Amino acid sequence: MLRFEVCVEDLLRSRFALSPAMELATLLRSLADRNRPLPRSWATRLRPAFERLRRETALDAFLALHTPRSGPDFVAPPPRGLGQTWADDLAAIRATPLEAARREFPAAETGPAARDPRVRAVLDSADAVSRIAEAMDRAWQELLAADWPRLRAICERDVVHRVGVIGEHGWAAAIESLHPGIVWRAGGIELGFFPGGTVRLVGDGLLLIPSVFVGPSVAAHLEEPWPRTLVYPARGTAALWDEQDPVREPDALTALVGRARARLLVALDAPASTSHLARSLAMAPGAVGDHLAILRGAGLLVRARSGRSVLYRRTPLGEALVGGSGCGSGSALPRGPGPYGP
Repeated sequence: MLRFEVCVEDLLRSRFALSPAMELATLLRSLADRNRPLPRSWATRLRPAFERLRRETALDAFLALHTPRSGPDFVAPPPRGLGQTWADDLAAIRATPLEAARREFPAAETGPAARDPRVRAVLDSADAVSRIAEAMDRAWQELLAADWPRLRAICERDVVHRVGVIGEHGWAAAIESLHPGIVWRAGGIELGFFPGGTVRLVGDGLLLIPSVFVGPSVAAHLEEPWPRTLVYPARGTAALWDEQDPVREPDALTALVGRARARLLVALDAPASTSHLARSLAMAPGAVGDHLAILRGAGLLVRARSGRSVLYRRTPLGEALVGGSGCGSGSALPRGPGPYGP
Protein backbone atom coordinates (compact mmCIF):
# COMPACT_ATOMS: atom_id res chain seq x y z
CA MET A 1 0.00 0.00 0.00
CA LEU A 2 1.08 3.57 -0.70
CA ARG A 3 0.07 6.19 1.87
CA PHE A 4 0.70 9.93 1.70
CA GLU A 5 0.77 11.59 5.13
CA VAL A 6 -0.94 14.97 4.69
CA CYS A 7 -0.97 18.11 6.82
CA VAL A 8 -2.89 21.36 6.40
CA GLU A 9 0.12 22.98 4.73
CA ASP A 10 0.13 20.21 2.15
CA LEU A 11 -3.45 20.97 1.16
CA LEU A 12 -2.58 24.66 0.76
CA ARG A 13 0.32 23.78 -1.54
CA SER A 14 -1.31 21.00 -3.59
CA ARG A 15 -1.94 21.93 -7.22
CA PHE A 16 -2.80 20.62 -10.67
CA ALA A 17 -0.62 20.48 -13.78
CA LEU A 18 -0.54 18.99 -17.29
CA SER A 19 2.37 17.02 -18.74
CA PRO A 20 2.50 16.69 -22.54
CA ALA A 21 5.82 14.81 -22.34
CA MET A 22 4.42 12.25 -19.93
CA GLU A 23 1.40 11.71 -22.19
CA LEU A 24 3.69 11.18 -25.18
CA ALA A 25 5.90 8.75 -23.24
CA THR A 26 2.89 6.74 -22.08
CA LEU A 27 1.45 6.62 -25.59
CA LEU A 28 4.76 5.44 -27.08
CA ARG A 29 5.15 2.71 -24.47
CA SER A 30 1.61 1.55 -25.16
CA LEU A 31 2.24 1.40 -28.91
CA ALA A 32 5.38 -0.67 -28.27
CA ASP A 33 3.88 -3.06 -25.69
CA ARG A 34 1.11 -5.33 -26.93
CA ASN A 35 0.21 -6.12 -23.30
CA ARG A 36 -0.86 -2.47 -22.83
CA PRO A 37 -3.07 -2.08 -25.90
CA LEU A 38 -4.59 1.12 -27.15
CA PRO A 39 -8.18 1.09 -28.38
CA ARG A 40 -8.29 -0.57 -31.78
CA SER A 41 -9.08 2.59 -33.74
CA TRP A 42 -6.14 4.47 -32.21
CA ALA A 43 -3.71 1.58 -32.65
CA THR A 44 -4.75 1.07 -36.28
CA ARG A 45 -4.31 4.74 -37.03
CA LEU A 46 -1.02 5.33 -35.18
CA ARG A 47 0.97 2.11 -35.32
CA PRO A 48 2.13 2.31 -38.98
CA ALA A 49 3.69 5.75 -38.39
CA PHE A 50 5.07 4.56 -35.04
CA GLU A 51 6.84 1.60 -36.66
CA ARG A 52 8.26 3.86 -39.38
CA LEU A 53 9.58 6.26 -36.73
CA ARG A 54 11.30 3.35 -34.99
CA ARG A 55 13.18 2.67 -38.23
CA GLU A 56 13.97 6.29 -39.06
CA THR A 57 14.78 7.82 -35.65
CA ALA A 58 16.29 7.00 -32.26
CA LEU A 59 12.88 6.07 -30.89
CA ASP A 60 14.03 2.55 -29.95
CA ALA A 61 16.71 4.10 -27.73
CA PHE A 62 13.98 6.09 -25.98
CA LEU A 63 11.92 2.92 -25.49
CA ALA A 64 14.94 0.99 -24.21
CA LEU A 65 15.23 3.40 -21.27
CA HIS A 66 11.89 2.25 -19.85
CA THR A 67 11.09 -0.66 -17.58
CA PRO A 68 7.54 -2.01 -17.23
CA ARG A 69 6.97 0.27 -14.21
CA SER A 70 9.15 3.31 -14.71
CA GLY A 71 11.02 5.57 -17.09
CA PRO A 72 13.79 8.17 -16.99
CA ASP A 73 12.91 11.60 -15.64
CA PHE A 74 14.80 13.55 -18.28
CA VAL A 75 12.36 12.50 -21.05
CA ALA A 76 9.35 13.54 -18.91
CA PRO A 77 10.42 16.57 -16.86
CA PRO A 78 8.19 17.80 -14.02
CA PRO A 79 5.58 20.25 -15.37
CA ARG A 80 5.27 23.73 -13.94
CA GLY A 81 1.50 24.05 -14.18
CA LEU A 82 -1.60 23.89 -16.33
CA GLY A 83 -0.02 25.97 -19.07
CA GLN A 84 2.71 23.44 -19.80
CA THR A 85 3.29 22.91 -23.54
CA TRP A 86 5.22 20.39 -25.61
CA ALA A 87 7.66 23.19 -26.50
CA ASP A 88 8.34 23.70 -22.78
CA ASP A 89 8.98 19.99 -22.27
CA LEU A 90 11.13 19.64 -25.38
CA ALA A 91 13.33 22.56 -24.32
CA ALA A 92 13.83 20.97 -20.89
CA ILE A 93 14.68 17.59 -22.46
CA ARG A 94 17.22 19.13 -24.85
CA ALA A 95 18.82 21.09 -21.99
CA THR A 96 19.59 17.90 -20.00
CA PRO A 97 23.37 17.50 -19.52
CA LEU A 98 24.67 14.25 -21.03
CA GLU A 99 26.09 13.12 -17.69
CA ALA A 100 22.73 13.58 -15.97
CA ALA A 101 20.93 11.65 -18.70
CA ARG A 102 23.44 8.80 -18.58
CA ARG A 103 22.76 8.32 -14.89
CA GLU A 104 19.29 7.19 -16.01
CA PHE A 105 20.55 4.85 -18.75
CA PRO A 106 21.12 1.69 -16.62
CA ALA A 107 17.59 0.44 -17.36
CA ALA A 108 18.76 -0.15 -20.92
CA GLU A 109 21.89 -2.05 -19.91
CA THR A 110 20.19 -5.33 -19.05
CA GLY A 111 17.11 -5.31 -21.29
CA PRO A 112 16.77 -6.95 -24.70
CA ALA A 113 17.43 -3.61 -26.41
CA ALA A 114 20.98 -3.62 -25.02
CA ARG A 115 21.83 -6.16 -27.72
CA ASP A 116 20.56 -3.89 -30.51
CA PRO A 117 23.58 -2.17 -32.08
CA ARG A 118 21.43 0.78 -33.21
CA VAL A 119 20.28 1.40 -29.64
CA ARG A 120 23.81 1.05 -28.24
CA ALA A 121 25.14 3.45 -30.86
CA VAL A 122 22.66 6.10 -29.73
CA LEU A 123 23.17 5.63 -26.01
CA ASP A 124 26.97 5.61 -26.33
CA SER A 125 27.09 8.69 -28.55
CA ALA A 126 28.07 12.19 -27.45
CA ASP A 127 24.77 13.54 -28.80
CA ALA A 128 22.50 10.92 -27.21
CA VAL A 129 20.25 13.51 -25.56
CA SER A 130 19.67 15.52 -28.73
CA ARG A 131 19.01 12.36 -30.79
CA ILE A 132 16.45 11.09 -28.27
CA ALA A 133 14.87 14.56 -28.09
CA GLU A 134 14.64 14.70 -31.88
CA ALA A 135 12.99 11.26 -32.00
CA MET A 136 10.46 12.37 -29.39
CA ASP A 137 9.71 15.58 -31.27
CA ARG A 138 9.12 13.64 -34.49
CA ALA A 139 6.81 11.30 -32.58
CA TRP A 140 4.92 14.22 -31.08
CA GLN A 141 4.43 15.91 -34.44
CA GLU A 142 3.36 12.75 -36.27
CA LEU A 143 1.46 10.83 -33.58
CA LEU A 144 0.01 13.24 -31.03
CA ALA A 145 0.04 16.89 -32.14
CA ALA A 146 -3.18 16.69 -34.17
CA ASP A 147 -5.10 15.13 -31.28
CA TRP A 148 -3.51 17.20 -28.50
CA PRO A 149 -5.99 20.15 -28.49
CA ARG A 150 -8.85 17.70 -27.89
CA LEU A 151 -6.89 15.71 -25.30
CA ARG A 152 -5.76 18.86 -23.52
CA ALA A 153 -9.35 20.09 -23.37
CA ILE A 154 -10.38 16.84 -21.66
CA CYS A 155 -7.66 17.32 -19.03
CA GLU A 156 -8.49 21.00 -18.51
CA ARG A 157 -12.17 20.19 -18.04
CA ASP A 158 -11.21 17.52 -15.53
CA VAL A 159 -9.32 20.10 -13.48
CA VAL A 160 -12.31 22.46 -13.59
CA HIS A 161 -14.48 19.63 -12.28
CA ARG A 162 -12.03 18.71 -9.47
CA VAL A 163 -11.71 22.32 -8.35
CA GLY A 164 -15.51 22.48 -8.18
CA VAL A 165 -15.56 19.35 -6.00
CA ILE A 166 -12.95 20.92 -3.69
CA GLY A 167 -15.02 24.08 -3.38
CA GLU A 168 -18.28 22.24 -2.69
CA HIS A 169 -17.18 19.14 -0.76
CA GLY A 170 -13.55 19.66 0.29
CA TRP A 171 -10.20 18.06 -0.50
CA ALA A 172 -11.03 14.61 0.91
CA ALA A 173 -13.93 14.17 -1.52
CA ALA A 174 -11.85 15.51 -4.42
CA ILE A 175 -8.99 13.10 -3.71
CA GLU A 176 -11.30 10.10 -3.37
CA SER A 177 -12.97 11.01 -6.66
CA LEU A 178 -9.69 10.53 -8.56
CA HIS A 179 -9.95 6.72 -8.57
CA PRO A 180 -12.13 4.10 -6.83
CA GLY A 181 -9.05 2.65 -5.09
CA ILE A 182 -8.03 5.94 -3.42
CA VAL A 183 -9.34 6.72 0.06
CA TRP A 184 -8.79 9.51 2.57
CA ARG A 185 -8.20 7.92 5.97
CA ALA A 186 -6.88 9.33 9.26
CA GLY A 187 -5.15 12.36 7.77
CA GLY A 188 -3.67 10.55 4.82
CA ILE A 189 -4.26 9.46 1.22
CA GLU A 190 -4.16 5.68 0.78
CA LEU A 191 -3.77 3.68 -2.43
CA GLY A 192 -4.32 0.10 -1.31
CA PHE A 193 -3.44 -1.33 -4.74
CA PHE A 194 -0.12 0.56 -5.11
CA PRO A 195 3.23 -0.35 -3.46
CA GLY A 196 5.37 2.32 -1.84
CA GLY A 197 4.94 2.39 1.93
CA THR A 198 4.36 5.67 3.77
CA VAL A 199 5.42 8.95 2.19
CA ARG A 200 5.33 12.21 4.15
CA LEU A 201 4.60 15.30 2.11
CA VAL A 202 6.11 17.56 4.85
CA GLY A 203 4.31 20.70 3.69
CA ASP A 204 5.28 20.45 0.01
CA GLY A 205 1.82 19.45 -1.17
CA LEU A 206 0.82 16.99 -3.86
CA LEU A 207 1.03 17.52 -7.61
CA LEU A 208 -2.07 16.14 -9.38
CA ILE A 209 -1.92 15.43 -13.11
CA PRO A 210 -4.94 14.29 -15.16
CA SER A 211 -4.03 11.98 -18.04
CA VAL A 212 -5.87 10.46 -20.99
CA PHE A 213 -3.41 7.57 -21.38
CA VAL A 214 -2.61 6.48 -17.82
CA GLY A 215 -5.84 4.63 -17.00
CA PRO A 216 -7.49 2.58 -15.77
CA SER A 217 -5.15 2.71 -12.76
CA VAL A 218 -2.96 5.57 -11.50
CA ALA A 219 0.74 6.37 -11.54
CA ALA A 220 2.90 8.04 -8.91
CA HIS A 221 6.20 9.92 -8.74
CA LEU A 222 7.84 9.69 -5.33
CA GLU A 223 11.44 10.80 -5.94
CA GLU A 224 13.23 13.94 -7.09
CA PRO A 225 13.34 15.82 -9.41
CA TRP A 226 9.56 15.34 -9.38
CA PRO A 227 7.51 16.56 -6.43
CA ARG A 228 5.26 13.94 -4.86
CA THR A 229 2.82 13.32 -7.69
CA LEU A 230 -0.33 11.39 -8.52
CA VAL A 231 -1.22 10.87 -12.18
CA TYR A 232 -4.85 9.83 -12.55
CA PRO A 233 -7.32 9.10 -15.40
CA ALA A 234 -8.95 12.28 -16.62
CA ARG A 235 -12.70 12.35 -16.26
CA GLY A 236 -14.47 11.89 -19.59
CA THR A 237 -11.76 9.87 -21.36
CA ALA A 238 -14.08 6.92 -21.94
CA ALA A 239 -15.85 8.80 -24.73
CA LEU A 240 -12.49 9.37 -26.42
CA TRP A 241 -11.88 5.62 -26.69
CA ASP A 242 -15.27 4.94 -28.21
CA GLU A 243 -14.99 3.57 -31.74
CA GLN A 244 -17.77 5.93 -32.83
CA ASP A 245 -18.21 9.68 -32.52
CA PRO A 246 -17.01 10.55 -28.98
CA VAL A 247 -20.02 12.80 -28.40
CA ARG A 248 -23.17 11.05 -29.61
CA GLU A 249 -26.21 13.26 -29.63
CA PRO A 250 -29.53 11.35 -29.64
CA ASP A 251 -31.90 11.80 -32.56
CA ALA A 252 -34.73 13.28 -30.48
CA LEU A 253 -32.50 15.95 -28.93
CA THR A 254 -30.97 16.74 -32.33
CA ALA A 255 -34.43 17.18 -33.82
CA LEU A 256 -35.36 19.55 -30.99
CA VAL A 257 -32.32 21.84 -30.79
CA GLY A 258 -30.17 21.00 -33.83
CA ARG A 259 -27.09 18.81 -34.15
CA ALA A 260 -24.46 21.34 -33.02
CA ARG A 261 -26.44 22.43 -29.95
CA ALA A 262 -27.23 18.82 -29.07
CA ARG A 263 -23.51 18.01 -29.17
CA LEU A 264 -22.78 20.94 -26.85
CA LEU A 265 -25.50 19.94 -24.39
CA VAL A 266 -24.26 16.34 -24.28
CA ALA A 267 -20.65 17.46 -23.92
CA LEU A 268 -21.45 19.59 -20.87
CA ASP A 269 -21.48 16.66 -18.44
CA ALA A 270 -19.01 18.85 -16.53
CA PRO A 271 -18.71 22.66 -16.57
CA ALA A 272 -16.59 23.94 -19.46
CA SER A 273 -15.57 27.16 -21.15
CA THR A 274 -16.15 28.13 -24.76
CA SER A 275 -12.52 27.36 -25.64
CA HIS A 276 -12.63 23.94 -23.93
CA LEU A 277 -15.75 22.99 -25.85
CA ALA A 278 -14.34 24.26 -29.14
CA ARG A 279 -11.20 22.16 -28.75
CA SER A 280 -13.07 19.07 -27.54
CA LEU A 281 -15.60 19.13 -30.37
CA ALA A 282 -13.38 20.59 -33.12
CA MET A 283 -15.76 23.52 -33.61
CA ALA A 284 -15.02 27.19 -34.24
CA PRO A 285 -15.03 29.19 -30.97
CA GLY A 286 -17.34 31.81 -32.48
CA ALA A 287 -19.89 29.18 -33.49
CA VAL A 288 -19.68 27.58 -30.03
CA GLY A 289 -20.29 30.97 -28.40
CA ASP A 290 -23.33 31.63 -30.59
CA HIS A 291 -24.87 28.22 -29.83
CA LEU A 292 -24.18 28.57 -26.09
CA ALA A 293 -25.92 31.94 -26.05
CA ILE A 294 -29.03 30.41 -27.66
CA LEU A 295 -29.05 27.45 -25.25
CA ARG A 296 -28.61 29.81 -22.33
CA GLY A 297 -31.46 31.99 -23.57
CA ALA A 298 -33.67 28.88 -23.72
CA GLY A 299 -32.94 28.13 -20.06
CA LEU A 300 -30.86 25.02 -20.78
CA LEU A 301 -27.52 26.44 -19.56
CA VAL A 302 -26.21 28.89 -16.99
CA ARG A 303 -22.77 30.45 -16.81
CA ALA A 304 -20.50 31.59 -14.01
CA ARG A 305 -17.00 33.02 -13.82
CA SER A 306 -14.19 30.82 -12.45
CA GLY A 307 -10.89 32.70 -12.30
CA ARG A 308 -10.21 33.96 -15.81
CA SER A 309 -12.73 31.64 -17.45
CA VAL A 310 -16.49 31.74 -17.92
CA LEU A 311 -17.85 28.23 -17.43
CA TYR A 312 -21.14 26.89 -18.74
CA ARG A 313 -23.15 24.09 -17.15
CA ARG A 314 -26.53 22.53 -17.75
CA THR A 315 -29.56 23.72 -15.80
CA PRO A 316 -32.01 21.16 -14.35
CA LEU A 317 -34.02 21.57 -17.55
CA GLY A 318 -30.92 20.90 -19.65
CA GLU A 319 -30.08 17.87 -17.51
CA ALA A 320 -33.62 16.55 -17.95
CA LEU A 321 -33.45 16.93 -21.73
CA VAL A 322 -30.12 15.10 -21.99
CA GLY A 323 -31.08 12.44 -19.47
CA GLY A 324 -34.49 11.86 -21.02
CA SER A 325 -32.92 11.42 -24.45
CA GLY A 326 -30.92 8.45 -23.19
CA CYS A 327 -27.46 9.89 -23.86
CA GLY A 328 -25.12 8.90 -21.02
CA SER A 329 -22.23 10.79 -19.49
CA GLY A 330 -18.65 10.23 -20.61
CA SER A 331 -17.29 10.24 -17.08
CA ALA A 332 -16.45 6.56 -16.71
CA LEU A 333 -12.86 5.43 -16.35
CA PRO A 334 -10.98 5.08 -19.63
CA ARG A 335 -10.19 1.86 -21.42
CA GLY A 336 -6.78 3.10 -22.45
CA PRO A 337 -3.32 1.68 -21.67
CA GLY A 338 -1.92 1.17 -18.19
CA PRO A 339 0.33 3.54 -16.22
CA TYR A 340 3.85 3.59 -14.88
CA GLY A 341 3.20 1.45 -11.85
CA PRO A 342 0.93 -1.52 -11.09
